[in-house]
Amino acid sequence: MSADDERVGFYAIREELPDPETFAALREAAGMPPRSLEGIERGLPNSLYGVIAVHEPSAEVVGMGRIVGDGGTVYQISDMAVHPDHQGRGLGTQIMEHLEAYLEAEAPPRAYVTLVADVDGFYERFGFEETRPASKGMYRRTE
Repeated sequence: MSADDERVGFYAIREELPDPETFAALREAAGMPPRSLEGIERGLPNSLYGVIAVHEPSAEVVGMGRIVGDGGTVYQISDMAVHPDHQGRGLGTQIMEHLEAYLEAEAPPRAYVTLVADVDGFYERFGFEETRPASKGMYRRTE
């Protein structure tokens, strides 16, 4: 286990990104909208930071999260997913704690950190709050 690994029961939290196929499979297993393999292959290397959760007995990547952005003024926590078979073991919390530690160490004062919350009550524990009524989140997908 390297200095960048942390053990959580039968799991290791590692500071790295999943391969594109694992990324796509984890998103699907977690019920998240799919991304094209082309987009994943282009996008993953542009991540600022990533964390995976590995089930050590099987060596399977079962969780992930990453930070994207410009590295100075804007950061977005993205692609937080834990395979349903491995949820409820604190892996999402461990992943978020690593992402938060990265932001604490790397993000300059007054940087804007965003995310799209799809789990009620989870991200609030890390200090995130809804933007409404001051602003609203919006999105658009390409075809």
